[in-house]
Amino acid sequence: MYKSLWLQQPTEHSKAALGESIETDVCIIGGGLSGIMTAYHLSKAGKDVVLLEGDSVLGGATGHSTGKLTAQHGAIYQTLIKQFGSDGASLYYKLNQKAVSSGFDLVGSDVIQPSTSILYTQEEFNRKKLEDEWDAYKQLNISGTMNPKSEIPYPLKLSVSMSEQAQIHPVRFGREMLAKAMAAGTKVYEHTRVQHVDIQNKKATTHSGHTVSCKDLVIASHYPIEALRGLHLFKLEINRSYIIAFKTPNPYKGQYLSVDTAVRSIRTALIDGENYLLLAGPSHKAGTKSDTYKYYDEIEAEGHDRFDAKDIPFKWSAQDPETPDLLPYVGQLGSGTPHVWIATGFRKWGISNSLVAGQLISDGILGAPNKGLDLYSPSHTKLGTALAQALKIGSQVAVNFVGGYITRTSTPRCTHMGCKTRWNEADETWDCPCHGSRFSKEGLVIEGPAVDPLEL
Repeated sequence: MYKSLWLQQPTEHSKAALGESIETDVCIIGGGLSGIMTAYHLSKAGKDVVLLEGDSVLGGATGHSTGKLTAQHGAIYQTLIKQFGSDGASLYYKLNQKAVSSGFDLVGSDVIQPSTSILYTQEEFNRKKLEDEWDAYKQLNISGTMNPKSEIPYPLKLSVSMSEQAQIHPVRFGREMLAKAMAAGTKVYEHTRVQHVDIQNKKATTHSGHTVSCKDLVIASHYPIEALRGLHLFKLEINRSYIIAFKTPNPYKGQYLSVDTAVRSIRTALIDGENYLLLAGPSHKAGTKSDTYKYYDEIEAEGHDRFDAKDIPFKWSAQDPETPDLLPYVGQLGSGTPHVWIATGFRKWGISNSLVAGQLISDGILGAPNKGLDLYSPSHTKLGTALAQALKIGSQVAVNFVGGYITRTSTPRCTHMGCKTRWNEADETWDCPCHGSRFSKEGLVIEGPAVDPLEL
């Protein structure tokens, strides 16, 4: 498998696996940024917190992100106004902008830098989309500009910027926050994969048979684990995207995202004296493509042609769950399980939304009022968009089943729900198209919701 730029330096001290059954106030499943931020806030408030990670902390979605800490999540605010009104759209912006601002107070300047986030188009027919987005910015009092100029080597028709944003080294950011959480009392166990969750009794059982009993259980595992099968899962679509880090002598002041047919994400990063250009964009429904080299080839060619970038020390791919209506699922799993919490569906914007999720879930557990809990609630999905998403995802699942029985082929079956996996040639993984589980070429679980290895 390829290596992420952010993960080039191994963790100095890995944490031991859980070796006994324990009790705690809060058990958090998932050692990414959302789990770490939740642990940080709760430990600071005096809660006894245990964090369980199936592999290594920050080695999943956080360590494979682009590291943009921003409230500009695509051209979404015009849509959010239509779906949730000006108040809902404004609250979403304010929560994420607060996350951006808080980042500067939490970590050092070597981990976070100020930036401007910029949407752009090279296509005339997308000019109206950006003009409408700019109107939404003005309606919501979002600071920025609209103009056709840019520092990137593309002939732009229009761009819309959002001021006072940031970019981070996501793994170093996460490690600093993990150290703060542990200093406040959080106990961290790596290589401790949760095999089963008893949501009624708030108990997590690990692969080695040990249990963690708790008063509140937080599922922050990127995609809800196998034990939560059937709860919200059919509302999540899983997409995989591809990133290359080129060496470059030309750092950019802004961070960019196109709204065009060929989506591109662009930023530079200065790491240990070396400038890197991060170019990302091509994506597809997870588990539906075998020839994935072509996505890397597409980015590489564009880096050569547009940016004159040739040295490629890092390339990797990322996987992201998406909800039907642009808003993540963060909060109580359901009315019948008031002490079980989830954080998922960040739609490629997991850095800012992880900081938001950590604050929302900790406020919920501590009983502190936060309007964001209603906005982000897993029950927020509108009927029409939820139905469309369910039909879309359901049809994908149906392709992998025949008459209620698993289609028998030479490819291994996912241990989550039995769907056919597909071999990902470039990343050398078995990928499931139904709910996004990923397995190594040896069959070991890389990403859930599956918890058991493949039978190869």
